[in-house]
Amino acid sequence: MTSSGEPYGTEAHVPLRAVVDNPGLAVDVVRESLREGALELPVRWAHVSELRDPAPYLVGQELLLTAGVNLPAEPAEVDRYVRGLRAAGITALGLGVTPPLRETLPDDLRAACVRHGLPLLVVRPSTPFLAISKAVAVALATAGQREERRVTEAREALTKAAWEGTAALAASLSARVDGWVALVGDGGEPVVGHRAPRPLPDGVAELFGTLRAGTGIRSATTELADGAVVLAQPVYPQATASQLLAVGKRSRFGGADRAIVAVGAALLGLASRAGSDTARLGGGLTALLLGTAPPDLAAGELLRGDEWRVVAGTPHRRAPGAVERGYDWLRTHLGTPLVDVAEARFVAIVDEEPAPERLDHLRANGWLTAVGAPRPAGALGDAHAEIEGLLARARALGRPVVAERRTGLDAVVSAGAAGDFARRMLAPVLELDRERDADLVRTLRTWLAQHGGWDRTATELGVHRNSVRHRIRLVERALGADLADPETRMELWFALRWVSIRDSS
Repeated sequence: MTSSGEPYGTEAHVPLRAVVDNPGLAVDVVRESLREGALELPVRWAHVSELRDPAPYLVGQELLLTAGVNLPAEPAEVDRYVRGLRAAGITALGLGVTPPLRETLPDDLRAACVRHGLPLLVVRPSTPFLAISKAVAVALATAGQREERRVTEAREALTKAAWEGTAALAASLSARVDGWVALVGDGGEPVVGHRAPRPLPDGVAELFGTLRAGTGIRSATTELADGAVVLAQPVYPQATASQLLAVGKRSRFGGADRAIVAVGAALLGLASRAGSDTARLGGGLTALLLGTAPPDLAAGELLRGDEWRVVAGTPHRRAPGAVERGYDWLRTHLGTPLVDVAEARFVAIVDEEPAPERLDHLRANGWLTAVGAPRPAGALGDAHAEIEGLLARARALGRPVVAERRTGLDAVVSAGAAGDFARRMLAPVLELDRERDADLVRTLRTWLAQHGGWDRTATELGVHRNSVRHRIRLVERALGADLADPETRMELWFALRWVSIRDSS
Protein backbone atom coordinates (compact mmCIF):
# COMPACT_ATOMS: atom_id res chain seq x y z
CA MET A 1 0.00 0.00 0.00
CA THR A 2 1.31 3.45 -0.86
CA SER A 3 0.28 7.02 -0.17
CA SER A 4 0.51 9.83 -2.65
CA GLY A 5 -0.04 13.55 -2.74
CA GLU A 6 1.90 14.03 -5.97
CA PRO A 7 0.52 16.54 -8.50
CA TYR A 8 -0.19 15.14 -11.93
CA GLY A 9 2.34 17.43 -13.60
CA THR A 10 5.26 15.46 -12.12
CA GLU A 11 3.94 12.21 -13.60
CA ALA A 12 4.46 13.03 -17.31
CA HIS A 13 6.32 10.27 -19.14
CA VAL A 14 6.67 8.65 -22.55
CA PRO A 15 7.07 4.93 -23.28
CA LEU A 16 10.47 3.59 -24.23
CA ARG A 17 8.89 2.77 -27.61
CA ALA A 18 8.76 6.52 -28.36
CA VAL A 19 12.57 6.55 -28.41
CA VAL A 20 13.07 3.22 -30.14
CA ASP A 21 10.54 3.93 -32.91
CA ASN A 22 11.73 7.50 -33.58
CA PRO A 23 13.27 7.27 -37.11
CA GLY A 24 15.29 10.44 -36.58
CA LEU A 25 17.29 8.89 -33.74
CA ALA A 26 18.46 5.67 -35.45
CA VAL A 27 18.65 3.74 -32.18
CA ASP A 28 19.08 -0.04 -32.32
CA VAL A 29 17.55 -2.37 -29.73
CA VAL A 30 19.19 -5.47 -28.35
CA ARG A 31 16.03 -7.54 -28.61
CA GLU A 32 17.11 -10.33 -26.28
CA SER A 33 17.48 -7.77 -23.44
CA LEU A 34 13.80 -6.85 -23.61
CA ARG A 35 11.56 -8.47 -21.04
CA GLU A 36 7.80 -8.63 -21.63
CA GLY A 37 6.28 -5.16 -21.95
CA ALA A 38 9.68 -3.44 -21.82
CA LEU A 39 8.92 -1.07 -24.71
CA GLU A 40 5.93 0.29 -22.75
CA LEU A 41 8.02 1.14 -19.66
CA PRO A 42 7.95 4.86 -18.77
CA VAL A 43 10.83 7.19 -19.56
CA ARG A 44 10.76 10.40 -17.52
CA TRP A 45 14.07 11.82 -18.69
CA ALA A 46 17.20 11.07 -20.71
CA HIS A 47 20.40 11.43 -18.67
CA VAL A 48 24.05 11.20 -19.68
CA SER A 49 26.62 9.82 -17.24
CA GLU A 50 30.14 8.42 -17.61
CA LEU A 51 30.48 7.62 -13.90
CA ARG A 52 31.61 4.12 -13.05
CA ASP A 53 28.74 3.95 -10.51
CA PRO A 54 26.02 6.47 -11.41
CA ALA A 55 23.30 4.67 -9.38
CA PRO A 56 23.44 7.02 -6.32
CA TYR A 57 22.63 9.98 -8.57
CA LEU A 58 19.61 8.47 -10.31
CA VAL A 59 15.93 8.78 -9.30
CA GLY A 60 14.48 6.02 -11.48
CA GLN A 61 12.80 5.62 -14.86
CA GLU A 62 15.59 7.39 -16.75
CA LEU A 63 17.01 6.45 -20.13
CA LEU A 64 20.68 6.43 -19.14
CA LEU A 65 23.10 7.28 -21.97
CA THR A 66 26.82 6.49 -21.80
CA ALA A 67 29.75 6.15 -24.15
CA GLY A 68 31.23 3.61 -21.74
CA VAL A 69 34.32 5.73 -21.02
CA ASN A 70 34.65 4.19 -17.56
CA LEU A 71 32.97 0.87 -18.31
CA PRO A 72 34.94 -1.83 -16.46
CA ALA A 73 36.76 -4.50 -18.42
CA GLU A 74 36.22 -7.42 -16.06
CA PRO A 75 32.94 -9.38 -16.63
CA ALA A 76 32.20 -9.46 -12.86
CA GLU A 77 32.54 -5.65 -12.65
CA VAL A 78 30.33 -5.18 -15.72
CA ASP A 79 27.72 -7.41 -14.09
CA ARG A 80 27.91 -5.32 -10.88
CA TYR A 81 27.51 -2.14 -12.97
CA VAL A 82 24.34 -3.44 -14.64
CA ARG A 83 22.90 -4.76 -11.38
CA GLY A 84 23.38 -1.33 -9.81
CA LEU A 85 21.56 0.39 -12.67
CA ARG A 86 18.72 -2.14 -12.50
CA ALA A 87 18.39 -1.60 -8.74
CA ALA A 88 18.36 2.18 -9.27
CA GLY A 89 15.24 1.71 -11.39
CA ILE A 90 16.37 3.06 -14.74
CA THR A 91 14.15 2.14 -17.68
CA ALA A 92 16.91 1.43 -20.21
CA LEU A 93 20.62 1.81 -20.88
CA GLY A 94 21.81 3.37 -24.14
CA LEU A 95 25.43 2.73 -25.13
CA GLY A 96 26.96 5.03 -27.69
CA VAL A 97 29.25 3.31 -30.21
CA THR A 98 31.90 5.99 -30.70
CA PRO A 99 35.03 5.05 -32.69
CA PRO A 100 37.88 4.94 -31.97
CA LEU A 101 36.86 4.44 -28.28
CA ARG A 102 34.40 1.70 -29.14
CA GLU A 103 33.30 0.26 -32.49
CA THR A 104 31.07 -2.61 -31.32
CA LEU A 105 28.84 -3.49 -28.38
CA PRO A 106 30.86 -5.29 -25.64
CA ASP A 107 29.73 -8.89 -25.24
CA ASP A 108 30.01 -8.71 -21.42
CA LEU A 109 27.62 -5.73 -21.31
CA ARG A 110 25.15 -7.45 -23.67
CA ALA A 111 25.20 -10.63 -21.55
CA ALA A 112 24.75 -8.74 -18.24
CA CYS A 113 21.78 -6.71 -19.57
CA VAL A 114 20.12 -9.88 -20.90
CA ARG A 115 20.78 -11.67 -17.61
CA HIS A 116 19.27 -8.89 -15.46
CA GLY A 117 16.47 -7.88 -17.83
CA LEU A 118 17.72 -4.33 -18.42
CA PRO A 119 16.71 -3.04 -21.88
CA LEU A 120 19.84 -2.18 -23.85
CA LEU A 121 19.96 0.27 -26.77
CA VAL A 122 22.83 0.90 -29.14
CA VAL A 123 23.27 4.51 -30.24
CA ARG A 124 24.98 4.90 -33.60
CA PRO A 125 27.84 7.36 -34.08
CA SER A 126 25.59 9.52 -36.27
CA THR A 127 23.19 10.16 -33.37
CA PRO A 128 24.46 12.59 -30.71
CA PHE A 129 23.21 12.10 -27.16
CA LEU A 130 21.90 15.66 -27.28
CA ALA A 131 19.47 14.67 -30.04
CA ILE A 132 18.07 11.88 -27.87
CA SER A 133 17.75 14.18 -24.84
CA LYS A 134 16.00 16.80 -26.96
CA ALA A 135 13.61 14.26 -28.49
CA VAL A 136 12.71 12.91 -25.05
CA ALA A 137 12.18 16.46 -23.70
CA VAL A 138 9.86 17.35 -26.61
CA ALA A 139 7.93 14.11 -26.20
CA LEU A 140 7.58 14.72 -22.44
CA ALA A 141 6.29 18.25 -23.02
CA THR A 142 3.76 16.95 -25.53
CA ALA A 143 2.67 14.21 -23.12
CA GLY A 144 2.33 16.76 -20.31
CA GLN A 145 0.12 18.99 -22.45
CA ARG A 146 -1.96 15.97 -23.44
CA GLU A 147 -2.44 15.05 -19.76
CA GLU A 148 -3.37 18.64 -18.91
CA ARG A 149 -6.00 18.65 -21.66
CA ARG A 150 -7.34 15.35 -20.38
CA VAL A 151 -7.66 16.70 -16.83
CA THR A 152 -9.30 19.92 -18.05
CA GLU A 153 -11.83 18.03 -20.19
CA ALA A 154 -12.57 15.65 -17.32
CA ARG A 155 -13.08 18.54 -14.89
CA GLU A 156 -15.59 20.14 -17.23
CA ALA A 157 -17.42 16.85 -17.82
CA LEU A 158 -17.57 15.99 -14.12
CA THR A 159 -18.81 19.46 -13.19
CA LYS A 160 -21.57 19.15 -15.77
CA ALA A 161 -22.48 15.66 -14.53
CA ALA A 162 -22.69 16.93 -10.95
CA TRP A 163 -25.77 18.95 -11.91
CA GLU A 164 -27.52 15.68 -12.77
CA GLY A 165 -26.88 14.08 -9.38
CA THR A 166 -24.45 11.73 -7.72
CA ALA A 167 -25.31 8.70 -9.87
CA ALA A 168 -24.51 10.57 -13.09
CA LEU A 169 -21.36 11.99 -11.51
CA ALA A 170 -20.14 8.54 -10.44
CA ALA A 171 -20.79 7.19 -13.95
CA SER A 172 -18.88 10.07 -15.52
CA LEU A 173 -15.90 9.58 -13.20
CA SER A 174 -15.93 5.86 -13.96
CA ALA A 175 -15.76 6.56 -17.70
CA ARG A 176 -12.98 9.14 -17.34
CA VAL A 177 -10.62 6.80 -15.48
CA ASP A 178 -11.89 3.56 -17.07
CA GLY A 179 -12.63 1.89 -13.76
CA TRP A 180 -15.23 1.35 -11.06
CA VAL A 181 -16.27 3.95 -8.47
CA ALA A 182 -17.63 3.56 -4.94
CA LEU A 183 -18.45 6.29 -2.40
CA VAL A 184 -19.04 4.99 1.14
CA GLY A 185 -20.14 6.59 4.41
CA ASP A 186 -18.42 6.54 7.79
CA GLY A 187 -19.98 3.17 8.62
CA GLY A 188 -18.83 1.62 5.35
CA GLU A 189 -22.33 1.74 3.86
CA PRO A 190 -22.46 2.52 0.11
CA VAL A 191 -23.63 6.02 -0.77
CA VAL A 192 -23.31 5.82 -4.54
CA GLY A 193 -21.29 3.79 -7.01
CA HIS A 194 -20.84 2.72 -10.61
CA ARG A 195 -19.61 -0.70 -11.77
CA ALA A 196 -18.25 -1.30 -8.25
CA PRO A 197 -18.08 -4.91 -7.00
CA ARG A 198 -20.53 -5.89 -4.26
CA PRO A 199 -19.33 -6.30 -1.62
CA LEU A 200 -16.14 -4.32 -1.98
CA PRO A 201 -12.97 -6.46 -1.83
CA ASP A 202 -11.31 -6.93 1.56
CA GLY A 203 -8.30 -4.90 0.49
CA VAL A 204 -10.52 -1.84 0.03
CA ALA A 205 -11.78 -2.03 3.63
CA GLU A 206 -8.16 -2.15 4.81
CA LEU A 207 -7.41 0.89 2.66
CA PHE A 208 -10.31 2.78 4.23
CA GLY A 209 -9.04 1.89 7.70
CA THR A 210 -5.64 3.33 6.87
CA LEU A 211 -7.18 6.58 5.68
CA ARG A 212 -9.47 6.97 8.68
CA ALA A 213 -6.54 6.42 11.05
CA GLY A 214 -4.66 9.41 9.63
CA THR A 215 -5.27 13.15 9.34
CA GLY A 216 -5.20 15.65 6.52
CA ILE A 217 -6.15 15.36 2.89
CA ARG A 218 -4.39 12.36 1.41
CA SER A 219 -4.81 9.36 -0.86
CA ALA A 220 -3.66 5.76 -0.71
CA THR A 221 -3.39 2.94 -3.22
CA THR A 222 -3.24 -0.82 -3.01
CA GLU A 223 -3.08 -3.73 -5.45
CA LEU A 224 -5.69 -6.45 -5.00
CA ALA A 225 -5.17 -10.17 -5.40
CA ASP A 226 -6.74 -10.12 -8.88
CA GLY A 227 -4.24 -7.49 -10.08
CA ALA A 228 -6.64 -4.53 -9.91
CA VAL A 229 -5.26 -1.29 -8.47
CA VAL A 230 -7.46 0.72 -6.08
CA LEU A 231 -7.02 4.39 -5.21
CA ALA A 232 -8.93 5.77 -2.21
CA GLN A 233 -9.19 9.21 -0.62
CA PRO A 234 -11.56 11.27 1.56
CA VAL A 235 -13.92 13.66 -0.18
CA TYR A 236 -12.84 17.25 -0.31
CA PRO A 237 -12.95 19.87 1.26
CA GLN A 238 -13.08 18.14 4.63
CA ALA A 239 -9.81 16.50 5.48
CA THR A 240 -11.58 14.35 8.09
CA ALA A 241 -14.61 13.77 5.90
CA SER A 242 -16.88 10.90 6.87
CA GLN A 243 -17.24 9.80 3.24
CA LEU A 244 -14.44 8.02 1.37
CA LEU A 245 -14.12 7.44 -2.35
CA ALA A 246 -12.55 4.32 -3.87
CA VAL A 247 -11.74 3.94 -7.57
CA GLY A 248 -10.45 0.66 -9.03
CA LYS A 249 -8.99 -0.12 -12.45
CA ARG A 250 -6.87 -2.73 -14.20
CA SER A 251 -3.79 -0.52 -14.63
CA ARG A 252 -1.77 1.80 -12.40
CA PHE A 253 -2.99 5.33 -11.71
CA GLY A 254 -1.01 8.01 -13.48
CA GLY A 255 -0.79 11.62 -12.37
CA ALA A 256 -3.72 12.68 -14.55
CA ASP A 257 -5.83 9.81 -13.19
CA ARG A 258 -5.13 11.01 -9.64
CA ALA A 259 -6.03 14.58 -10.53
CA ILE A 260 -9.31 13.45 -12.11
CA VAL A 261 -10.16 11.29 -9.08
CA ALA A 262 -9.46 14.25 -6.77
CA VAL A 263 -11.91 16.41 -8.75
CA GLY A 264 -14.49 13.62 -8.69
CA ALA A 265 -14.07 13.14 -4.94
CA ALA A 266 -14.61 16.84 -4.30
CA LEU A 267 -17.74 16.99 -6.42
CA LEU A 268 -19.15 13.73 -5.05
CA GLY A 269 -18.64 14.93 -1.49
CA LEU A 270 -20.41 18.21 -2.14
CA ALA A 271 -23.16 16.69 -4.28
CA SER A 272 -23.95 13.87 -1.86
CA ARG A 273 -24.02 16.28 1.08
CA ALA A 274 -26.26 18.75 -0.75
CA GLY A 275 -28.53 15.97 -1.97
CA SER A 276 -29.06 14.41 1.44
CA ASP A 277 -29.53 17.83 3.04
CA THR A 278 -32.16 18.77 0.48
CA ALA A 279 -33.99 15.46 0.79
CA ARG A 280 -34.17 15.65 4.59
CA LEU A 281 -35.18 19.30 4.62
CA GLY A 282 -37.77 18.79 1.92
CA GLY A 283 -39.32 15.78 3.61
CA GLY A 284 -39.35 17.27 7.09
CA LEU A 285 -40.68 20.70 6.13
CA THR A 286 -43.34 19.23 3.85
CA ALA A 287 -44.60 17.01 6.68
CA LEU A 288 -44.70 19.98 9.07
CA LEU A 289 -46.49 22.30 6.64
CA LEU A 290 -49.07 19.70 5.61
CA GLY A 291 -49.54 18.44 9.15
CA THR A 292 -49.10 14.85 8.00
CA ALA A 293 -46.60 14.04 10.75
CA PRO A 294 -46.14 15.27 14.33
CA PRO A 295 -43.10 17.46 15.04
CA ASP A 296 -41.07 14.58 16.49
CA LEU A 297 -41.48 12.47 13.35
CA ALA A 298 -40.90 15.42 11.04
CA ALA A 299 -37.69 16.20 12.92
CA GLY A 300 -36.58 12.66 12.19
CA GLU A 301 -36.62 13.56 8.50
CA LEU A 302 -34.30 16.49 9.16
CA LEU A 303 -31.77 14.70 11.35
CA ARG A 304 -30.77 11.12 11.95
CA GLY A 305 -30.96 9.54 15.39
CA ASP A 306 -33.17 9.78 18.47
CA GLU A 307 -31.42 12.65 20.24
CA TRP A 308 -30.00 15.94 19.07
CA ARG A 309 -27.83 18.71 20.42
CA VAL A 310 -28.00 22.47 20.05
CA VAL A 311 -24.71 24.17 19.14
CA ALA A 312 -24.30 27.93 19.48
CA GLY A 313 -21.37 30.13 18.57
CA THR A 314 -20.32 33.65 19.47
CA PRO A 315 -17.49 35.73 17.95
CA HIS A 316 -14.11 35.17 19.60
CA ARG A 317 -11.03 37.41 19.52
CA ARG A 318 -10.49 38.36 15.88
CA ALA A 319 -14.07 37.25 15.11
CA PRO A 320 -15.03 35.19 12.06
CA GLY A 321 -14.37 36.56 8.60
CA ALA A 322 -16.95 37.02 5.88
CA VAL A 323 -16.60 33.41 4.66
CA GLU A 324 -16.68 31.90 8.16
CA ARG A 325 -19.84 33.88 8.99
CA GLY A 326 -21.62 32.38 6.01
CA TYR A 327 -24.21 29.63 6.12
CA ASP A 328 -22.33 27.36 3.71
CA TRP A 329 -19.11 27.45 5.75
CA LEU A 330 -20.92 26.71 9.02
CA ARG A 331 -23.06 23.97 7.44
CA THR A 332 -19.95 22.25 6.12
CA HIS A 333 -17.99 22.42 9.36
CA LEU A 334 -20.91 21.52 11.62
CA GLY A 335 -22.18 18.76 9.36
CA THR A 336 -25.81 19.90 9.40
CA PRO A 337 -28.11 22.01 7.20
CA LEU A 338 -29.98 23.26 10.29
CA VAL A 339 -27.99 26.42 10.97
CA ASP A 340 -29.40 29.85 11.83
CA VAL A 341 -26.83 32.60 11.32
CA ALA A 342 -27.35 36.01 12.89
CA GLU A 343 -25.05 39.03 12.81
CA ALA A 344 -23.15 38.18 15.98
CA ARG A 345 -23.83 34.49 16.57
CA PHE A 346 -25.15 31.24 15.16
CA VAL A 347 -27.33 28.42 16.46
CA ALA A 348 -27.42 24.95 14.92
CA ILE A 349 -28.96 21.54 15.56
CA VAL A 350 -26.71 18.51 15.12
CA ASP A 351 -27.31 14.79 15.44
CA GLU A 352 -24.06 14.01 17.25
CA GLU A 353 -21.56 15.79 19.45
CA PRO A 354 -18.99 17.64 17.29
CA ALA A 355 -15.46 16.30 17.62
CA PRO A 356 -13.10 18.41 19.79
CA GLU A 357 -10.88 19.16 16.81
CA ARG A 358 -13.88 20.55 14.93
CA LEU A 359 -14.73 22.88 17.82
CA ASP A 360 -11.07 23.94 17.98
CA HIS A 361 -11.18 24.65 14.25
CA LEU A 362 -14.24 26.84 14.72
CA ARG A 363 -12.45 28.70 17.53
CA ALA A 364 -9.38 29.21 15.34
CA ASN A 365 -11.68 30.77 12.75
CA GLY A 366 -13.31 33.19 15.16
CA TRP A 367 -16.21 31.17 16.62
CA LEU A 368 -16.34 30.26 20.33
CA THR A 369 -18.89 27.47 20.72
CA ALA A 370 -21.13 25.83 23.29
CA VAL A 371 -22.74 22.42 22.77
CA GLY A 372 -25.89 21.51 24.68
CA ALA A 373 -26.80 18.18 26.21
CA PRO A 374 -28.53 15.57 24.00
CA ARG A 375 -32.32 16.01 23.87
CA PRO A 376 -35.30 14.47 22.08
CA ALA A 377 -36.76 16.57 19.29
CA GLY A 378 -39.68 17.77 21.38
CA ALA A 379 -37.37 19.26 24.02
CA LEU A 380 -35.10 21.23 21.71
CA GLY A 381 -37.10 24.38 22.38
CA ASP A 382 -36.10 24.21 26.04
CA ALA A 383 -32.37 24.28 25.27
CA HIS A 384 -32.19 28.09 25.14
CA ALA A 385 -31.35 28.67 28.78
CA GLU A 386 -28.82 25.85 28.86
CA ILE A 387 -27.06 27.17 25.77
CA GLU A 388 -26.95 30.73 27.12
CA GLY A 389 -25.36 29.45 30.32
CA LEU A 390 -22.85 27.34 28.42
CA LEU A 391 -21.95 30.25 26.15
CA ALA A 392 -21.38 32.46 29.18
CA ARG A 393 -19.13 29.78 30.63
CA ALA A 394 -17.30 29.39 27.30
CA ARG A 395 -16.64 33.12 27.14
CA ALA A 396 -15.38 33.11 30.72
CA LEU A 397 -13.02 30.20 30.01
CA GLY A 398 -12.05 31.27 26.49
CA ARG A 399 -12.59 27.77 25.11
CA PRO A 400 -15.47 25.60 23.78
CA VAL A 401 -17.78 24.06 26.36
CA VAL A 402 -19.75 20.84 25.88
CA ALA A 403 -22.60 19.79 28.18
CA GLU A 404 -22.50 16.21 29.35
CA ARG A 405 -25.45 13.90 29.62
CA ARG A 406 -27.59 14.44 32.70
CA THR A 407 -25.41 13.80 35.72
CA GLY A 408 -25.29 14.93 39.35
CA LEU A 409 -28.24 17.11 40.31
CA ASP A 410 -29.60 17.09 36.76
CA ALA A 411 -29.90 13.32 36.92
CA VAL A 412 -32.06 13.25 40.06
CA VAL A 413 -34.28 16.29 39.37
CA SER A 414 -36.97 15.77 36.74
CA ALA A 415 -37.28 18.27 33.93
CA GLY A 416 -40.71 19.35 35.20
CA ALA A 417 -39.53 19.92 38.77
CA ALA A 418 -36.45 21.77 37.53
CA GLY A 419 -38.58 24.07 35.38
CA ASP A 420 -40.98 24.81 38.25
CA PHE A 421 -38.06 25.62 40.55
CA ALA A 422 -36.47 27.92 37.96
CA ARG A 423 -39.70 29.79 37.27
CA ARG A 424 -40.43 30.32 40.98
CA MET A 425 -36.93 31.47 41.85
CA LEU A 426 -36.45 33.78 38.88
CA ALA A 427 -40.04 35.06 38.57
CA PRO A 428 -39.34 38.60 39.90
CA VAL A 429 -36.32 39.03 37.61
CA LEU A 430 -38.16 37.64 34.59
CA GLU A 431 -41.02 40.04 35.27
CA LEU A 432 -38.68 43.04 35.43
CA ASP A 433 -37.10 42.03 32.16
CA ARG A 434 -40.51 41.83 30.50
CA GLU A 435 -41.61 45.20 31.89
CA ARG A 436 -38.43 47.24 31.49
CA ASP A 437 -36.35 45.26 28.98
CA ALA A 438 -33.60 45.55 31.59
CA ASP A 439 -31.49 42.59 30.39
CA LEU A 440 -31.24 41.33 33.97
CA VAL A 441 -31.30 37.60 33.21
CA ARG A 442 -28.40 37.86 30.73
CA THR A 443 -26.46 40.12 33.10
CA LEU A 444 -26.97 37.73 36.03
CA ARG A 445 -25.94 34.72 33.97
CA THR A 446 -22.80 36.45 32.69
CA TRP A 447 -21.89 37.81 36.14
CA LEU A 448 -22.16 34.36 37.71
CA ALA A 449 -20.13 32.81 34.87
CA GLN A 450 -17.44 35.45 35.49
CA HIS A 451 -17.43 34.55 39.21
CA GLY A 452 -18.75 37.99 40.16
CA GLY A 453 -16.05 39.90 38.28
CA TRP A 454 -17.42 43.39 37.54
CA ASP A 455 -14.90 44.36 34.87
CA ARG A 456 -14.98 41.03 33.06
CA THR A 457 -18.79 41.05 33.07
CA ALA A 458 -18.87 44.63 31.76
CA THR A 459 -16.45 43.72 28.98
CA GLU A 460 -18.48 40.66 28.03
CA LEU A 461 -21.75 42.61 27.92
CA GLY A 462 -20.23 45.71 26.33
CA VAL A 463 -21.47 48.06 29.07
CA HIS A 464 -19.90 50.14 31.86
CA ARG A 465 -19.02 48.35 35.10
CA ASN A 466 -21.39 50.71 36.97
CA SER A 467 -24.23 49.45 34.78
CA VAL A 468 -23.40 45.90 35.85
CA ARG A 469 -23.41 46.93 39.54
CA HIS A 470 -26.77 48.66 39.06
CA ARG A 471 -28.34 45.63 37.39
CA ILE A 472 -27.06 43.19 40.02
CA ARG A 473 -28.48 45.45 42.77
CA LEU A 474 -31.84 45.35 40.96
CA VAL A 475 -31.64 41.54 40.91
CA GLU A 476 -30.83 41.41 44.63
CA ARG A 477 -33.75 43.71 45.48
CA ALA A 478 -36.15 41.82 43.22
CA LEU A 479 -35.17 38.45 44.71
CA GLY A 480 -34.68 39.69 48.28
CA ALA A 481 -31.41 37.73 48.25
CA ASP A 482 -27.76 38.34 49.04
CA LEU A 483 -25.72 37.44 45.98
CA ALA A 484 -22.57 37.31 48.07
CA ASP A 485 -23.93 34.07 49.53
CA PRO A 486 -22.37 31.14 47.58
CA GLU A 487 -25.42 28.93 48.17
CA THR A 488 -27.67 31.59 46.63
CA ARG A 489 -25.35 31.85 43.65
CA MET A 490 -25.44 28.08 43.21
CA GLU A 491 -29.25 27.97 43.29
CA LEU A 492 -29.47 30.86 40.82
CA TRP A 493 -27.00 29.14 38.47
CA PHE A 494 -29.11 26.00 38.37
CA ALA A 495 -32.27 28.07 37.94
CA LEU A 496 -30.71 29.87 34.97
CA ARG A 497 -29.79 26.52 33.45
CA TRP A 498 -33.30 25.17 33.85
CA VAL A 499 -35.39 28.19 32.88
CA SER A 500 -37.10 27.61 29.53
CA ILE A 501 -36.95 29.80 26.45
CA ARG A 502 -40.56 30.79 26.92
CA ASP A 503 -39.91 32.01 30.46
CA SER A 504 -36.72 33.95 29.67
CA SER A 505 -37.98 35.68 26.53
